[in-house]
Amino acid sequence: MTEEQTQSFQDQPSDHQQSRNGNGSANLREAKLHPDAGAGSVIHQLTFEPVLDSEEAAALLHIHPKTLQRLARNGEIPGFRIGKLWGFRASALNQWLQSRLAG
Repeated sequence: MTEEQTQSFQDQPSDHQQSRNGNGSANLREAKLHPDAGAGSVIHQLTFEPVLDSEEAAALLHIHPKTLQRLARNGEIPGFRIGKLWGFRASALNQWLQSRLAG
């Protein structure tokens, strides 16, 4: 996933980021007040970093996807499995790479 695609993905509102005003149209990215909250309380919405698959993460590191999977399986690189598929966070890969370059 390119940086442009990642930014485009992050700019798209998810279902939990949409609210409806009185006439039924959607107001995007609006801070929501909880009905039971006191004046001035705002519920902060969570945003999630997209998960990269093996091919996308391997492309970022310029290595083969099987090499990346082997490194993750051996605990040498940060990654996680969901069923049979490997997932990687770009930020975790960046931190891992920076630590390898620094030391």
